[in-house]
Amino acid sequence: MKIFVTLAFVLILISLAAALFFMMRGKPREGMSDEQVRAKRMAQALTMRIGVSVLLFLIVLVSYSLGWIHPTGFAAGQ
Repeated sequence: MKIFVTLAFVLILISLAAALFFMMRGKPREGMSDEQVRAKRMAQALTMRIGVSVLLFLIVLVSYSLGWIHPTGFAAGQ
């Protein structure tokens, strides 16, 4: 589970870096302006980030409810 969570965080960071790259640069395509290409590709990268984040949250939630992962740390009230 630790490997999966780490991999998900790496994918989220890669997606953010891709969005930054597409915000700064973009190759114009035929029939589209440079700004339209940047906006479209940046939106796709950020959409992927949101999807991976939601998927990670759901997997952690299901894993906790199935008992695959357990909370650690100090007990409440100590």
